[in-house]
Amino acid sequence: MKLLRILRVDFLPHSADAALLILRLWLGLSMLLLHGWSKLAGFAEMAGKFPDPLGVGSRASLGLAVFGEVVCSVLLIFGLFHRLAALALASTMATAFFLVHQGVLTGSKSGELAFVYLAGFVTLLVAGAGRFSIDAKTGGPSRA
Repeated sequence: MKLLRILRVDFLPHSADAALLILRLWLGLSMLLLHGWSKLAGFAEMAGKFPDPLGVGSRASLGLAVFGEVVCSVLLIFGLFHRLAALALASTMATAFFLVHQGVLTGSKSGELAFVYLAGFVTLLVAGAGRFSIDAKTGGPSRA
């Protein structure tokens, strides 16, 4: 029946690989442009006051966050070493959510955004980058 086809949105193409590309681009670009770039650009100003949830010093904690949010975001966008990048980004977001925000999902100290990013990065870690990735083109693992 035509109405059921419309209600199921069956007119859209079905492609897990395209969905993984969209998810990689969406999460990678937003992490890079909305979070990582400002940390990289303001590194000197932020280094002394950045949270130190791992006890390695504010400067080192900021460096780890910049590595995850800039370098790993770029790798994720292109699907190059995507599982390593997704693992690093998931670790960064887990640290932000559980240690910096103490697992709080509501209120003024909410870690909701870190929690949502964490879910996306874990999904990409498990699913792989799909065939529209450099890893897939070079013979690396494109999916689980």
